[in-house]
Amino acid sequence: MVEKRLGALPVVSEFTRRLDLAGIIDEVCPGGASAHVTHGQVIEVLVANRLTAPAPLVRVGDWARCWAVEEVFGIEAGLLNDDRLARALDAVAPHLESIAGTVGARAIAEFGIDVSRLHWDMTSMSVHGDYPAEGQDEDFPVIGYGHPKDRRTDLKQVQAGLAVTADGGIPLHARVFGGPAAEVSQVVGAMKDLRTMAGTRDFLMVADSKLVSYDNITALLAAGVQFVAPAPAAQVKDEVYVALDLGRAAVVDWTPQRDTDKPAERRDSYRVLEDTHTLSGSRKSDPVLTVRRILVHSTAVAAGQQAARDKRLAKAAEDLNKLVAAAGGRHYKTAEKVLARIGVITAKRRVTSCLRWSVTENEHGIPALSWHFDQDVLDGEAAADGWYALLTNIPAEQADPAQVLIHYKGQGAVERRYHDFKGPLAVAPVFVQHNRRVAALIQVICLALLVFCLIERQVRRALGPEQTMTGLYPDNRRVRPTGRMIFYHLGELTLRIGHVTDPPTVQITRGVQLHLLDTDIGQTRWPQT
Repeated sequence: MVEKRLGALPVVSEFTRRLDLAGIIDEVCPGGASAHVTHGQVIEVLVANRLTAPAPLVRVGDWARCWAVEEVFGIEAGLLNDDRLARALDAVAPHLESIAGTVGARAIAEFGIDVSRLHWDMTSMSVHGDYPAEGQDEDFPVIGYGHPKDRRTDLKQVQAGLAVTADGGIPLHARVFGGPAAEVSQVVGAMKDLRTMAGTRDFLMVADSKLVSYDNITALLAAGVQFVAPAPAAQVKDEVYVALDLGRAAVVDWTPQRDTDKPAERRDSYRVLEDTHTLSGSRKSDPVLTVRRILVHSTAVAAGQQAARDKRLAKAAEDLNKLVAAAGGRHYKTAEKVLARIGVITAKRRVTSCLRWSVTENEHGIPALSWHFDQDVLDGEAAADGWYALLTNIPAEQADPAQVLIHYKGQGAVERRYHDFKGPLAVAPVFVQHNRRVAALIQVICLALLVFCLIERQVRRALGPEQTMTGLYPDNRRVRPTGRMIFYHLGELTLRIGHVTDPPTVQITRGVQLHLLDTDIGQTRWPQT
C-alpha cells in the first residue's frame, strides 16, 4: 500500500486539458517527443507544481515522486529532472507571446469569459544575482535595474504585465518585460495584444496613470479602444480641486466590497463632477486631444490624506521644537548649522510649502529659531483632500461619471492577482541563470495564475448568486472562496494506491473538500491504475 499527496492535481489537470495547454505548446514547439515526454507535457507539470507546492527546478523531480504526478499526468518522476525542465523552458521561450495569446483566446471560448472590461497593470520582481548585460540574450527581456515596486533599487529586476477581466478577475493576457522597461511605453503593445485576443469584441481598457501620455492616448483613440485611467498628479494642479464645489457633485450610488458590512455612516462615499482634459503633443503640428475628465471625491481618501498630513506636521513640530531648544547649544552653535538642520527637517517631513521660520542672532552671535505653519496653505491643502481625476474616452451616453468611476474601481482585481502571483504561486525567488529561462519561467507562472483564477471563478459561479460558502474558516462563517483557500483545503487530499487488483482510493478528510468537489471543479477524471 502506497500513499501519495494528491491535492488539487486532478482539478489542475482537468483545467489544463480544457485549455489544451500541452497541445498548444506542442503545436509551436513540436520537439521533445523522442524523450518520452513532450515540451507541452513538461510545462503542464510545471504549472501543476506552481499551483500545489512551488519548487526550484532541481526539486521538481522530488515533488513528483511524493505527489501523484505519474497517476494524474502519466509522467514518471525520473523524467522531470532539472535538465529536461530547462530544455522545455528553452523551447518555449521564443514563442511566449504566441502561447499566451492562444491560451488566453482558448480560455475565453472554453469558459465563456466576458472580455468587455480588461484591467491592465505591471509589476516588478527583484532578482538576486549578477546577471551581467554581456551574458544576456538581447532577444529576450533583459534583467537590469529599473524602478522596482519593492524599492529594492540595489537589485536588478524583471517585470510582468497582466490584463485581468472584470469577469472573475481572470488574467487572460500576460507579458514579460525587461527590468529597465518603462511602464508608459508598454501600453500600446498591450492594447494591440488584447485587441488580437479579443477578436471582434469591443473592450474597455482600464489602467493606472502610466497609460496617460499623448502617444498612448493617440494610439487608443486611433484603434477605437475605450479606456479609463487616473490623470497623473502633475497634470492636475491642486488649485483645480480647491476651486471645486463639493455640494454640486453628484453622489455615486455604489459601496465598496470592503464596506458592505459597515453601518452607512462609516462607509466610504463618492461624489463626481465632470469637465474636459486636454493633452498636447511634443510637436507644434500635433493635434490637441480632448477627453472627458471625471473629478472624484472620496471620503476615505480625504480622511487618509488628512491623517497623513497631521502625522507629518506632528513629527515636524516635534523636530522643530527640539531644534528651538538646541539652537545655540553644542551641536547648533551657528546660524548655518541651524539652517542646515531646518533643511533636513523640511525635506524629511515634507513641510516645505507650509513651514515659515526665522533664525536670528543676538549680540553674541548665538542663533535662535522661531517657526510656525502657514494656516492658509494648510487650509488650501485640506480643500483638495479626497479629490482625484479619471480620464476616459467613453461617450457620455454610454457611461455617466458615476459609471466611469465604477469601471475604474475594478482595478483592484489586477492588484489582487499580483498578490496571488507573488504569494501562493511564489514567483520569487527565481532560481534560473539565463534571462531567456527567466522569461519562460515567469510566463509559466502566469499560466499557472490563469488556471488558479479559473478554478476560483468556476467554484464561485457554482455557488449561486451570493457566491459564498461555509467551512473554509474555523468559525464556519460564510465567505466567498478564494483560490488560496480552495487550494489549501484540496491540498490535504491523498491518494492511496493498493495492489494491482485494488483501485486507487482518494482519502477525503474534511467536509469542505466534498463541498468543493461537488462544484464544477469536481467534474474531473480521477487517477486510475
